[in-house]
Amino acid sequence: MIKTICIALMIVLSGCWQTKPVKSLPSRPNILIILVDDLGKEWVSHYGAADISTPAIDALARSGITFTNAYAMPQCTPTRVSLLTGQYPYRHGWVNHWDVPRWGGGAHFDETRYPSLGREMKKAGYTTCIAGKWQIDDFRVESDALTENGFDSYCMWTGYESGVAASANRYQDPYLYTKEGSSTHTGEFGPDVFKRFIIDFIQENKDKPMFIYYPMVLTHTPFVNTPDSKEVDDLGKHKAMVAYTDRITGDLVKALEDAGVRDNTLIIWTTDNGTTGAITGHRNGFSVPGGKAKTIESGINVPFMVSWPEKISANRISDALVDFTDIFPTCLELAGIPEKKQRDSENERFEIDGFSFQDVLIQGDQSSQRNWILAMGGGNNAALTENGVENQYLFRDRVVRNKQYKLYINSKREPEKFIDLLADPMETTNLLDSLHTEERKRHFLQLREIIPTFPEKDSDPKYTPNPSQTWDVPITEQSQVWKKQ
Repeated sequence: MIKTICIALMIVLSGCWQTKPVKSLPSRPNILIILVDDLGKEWVSHYGAADISTPAIDALARSGITFTNAYAMPQCTPTRVSLLTGQYPYRHGWVNHWDVPRWGGGAHFDETRYPSLGREMKKAGYTTCIAGKWQIDDFRVESDALTENGFDSYCMWTGYESGVAASANRYQDPYLYTKEGSSTHTGEFGPDVFKRFIIDFIQENKDKPMFIYYPMVLTHTPFVNTPDSKEVDDLGKHKAMVAYTDRITGDLVKALEDAGVRDNTLIIWTTDNGTTGAITGHRNGFSVPGGKAKTIESGINVPFMVSWPEKISANRISDALVDFTDIFPTCLELAGIPEKKQRDSENERFEIDGFSFQDVLIQGDQSSQRNWILAMGGGNNAALTENGVENQYLFRDRVVRNKQYKLYINSKREPEKFIDLLADPMETTNLLDSLHTEERKRHFLQLREIIPTFPEKDSDPKYTPNPSQTWDVPITEQSQVWKKQ
């Protein structure tokens, strides 16, 4: 009798175990990161831009999730290194813009001293591709820089190489670097070459897990006409460049569809910072001068959308907090490497500042791991010393924010401005002397408490110097002594 009861109970419990809901883990997707150069929200119609229509970008946004609170850094180099490493500029040291092919000085992105997204995705079993703009290595000096960073295939603008006049061209007659070396592609438009390279890669590798990083050269100056335009002024050319960016976005989405892999491809579409200050757009009833190189919202709160038809519900708007350090851990988690392993691996000697937002994509905003995001850096506030490239300030000014409030922190580690972004999106009123409500005080104190968590001194770029070259800029400052507070 007892035996019969036990057997019956086991059957019932077994049935319960079998019918218990099990969390479905996402299949490992292809990943395409599209990083547009110098474009703020005021030039994407999905974000309320009034002066242009971007139908392909808008369609991509509607197919997935649109983030409203996503921070880049205010300029090219800090943003791109943060994306590659998952680290903030105060940790990786590339606080300021340093154009390696132009200025040299032995500086380069030393993948042995940093986490490197391409390397990690390659190790995770992805076939990897990069096309567009790199600019943190000189391919004349390091011909294997992209291979060492994990990329199987590459087609890159060289960046402006001092002494090589043709290398200034990224648009018409572009000077590009591939496995065959560097050469001018006469009669070509650079963005078309990059696009075709990526489409060919998709077709050739559609049966493998793919990781594609497309740091566009568009829409960075110089203002140029595209193959679709004949504009005469800078604003007209800028609009044409944005329209061409939109067209390329649509072409890449179609290429994924044609290859039969669109549903299981995660696309991150974003920009490295705001628009150049030479251009003003209009958005949501406001006139918005380009914010590039500034830590105002138009310089750092960038368009950021993610589409993955197989897993992400369409037409989602998210105010979850995301910044560029989060791209690295998110891609690794999507590749099957749990975030805990990323941080705790006995072989991992690098500290990661970002947090994966995979669960936000799949489960919703309540799964966000962040209470604040940060932006800092930019400008040409760096110099070559006898010990290498160094940043001008011991502690660079920065901003931190939550979903409503933003705190500006100066180079003396002191609060400088406190803004209510929901009430004051154009940041006209400093509330530091107006902390009259308990809510304001609470948010101010929460953001101020972040300041002591920063290192006392920002890192400088870390690298084993490349051999000296004739085009290196001269040493102009004495190491550490020249720095300001």
